[in-house]
Amino acid sequence: MKLDDLKPAAGFKKKRKRVGRGTGSGRGYTSGRGANGQNARSGGKVRPTFEGGQTPLFRRFPKRGFNNKFKKVFNEVNIYQLTKFAKGEEVTPEVLLEKGIIDSVAKNGVKILGQGEIENSITVKANAFTASAKDKIEKAGGKAEVI
Repeated sequence: MKLDDLKPAAGFKKKRKRVGRGTGSGRGYTSGRGANGQNARSGGKVRPTFEGGQTPLFRRFPKRGFNNKFKKVFNEVNIYQLTKFAKGEEVTPEVLLEKGIIDSVAKNGVKILGQGEIENSITVKANAFTASAKDKIEKAGGKAEVI
């Protein structure tokens, strides 16, 4: 087999539609666009939300709420996820990233939440702690340090 022997499967290639080539072609006169109107004109398309001049749906509904661009978004890690670490080990956002517990450190850092229990005394360095998480880490003999 050679490259010049290759052919597409039967019925795979369609012929290009040639419009505006006389009335006998079946696609002459208006070239398949119908008679007059906005869509018959060149460039005469309407945006997807256009409703023919009627007030669009998104303008009829009331707008509610707001988007807080100053909100702090943390990577959340629960206490039970820290049971993987050995006694005396230091846990930082970089270590959590290596272990695959968090996706990235690009947000506002890491916040430790208090769900679960911990028995190992470890040093946890994070950007924020809940009161219960800090209390559980210190009861286990570890340290909770805010970066």
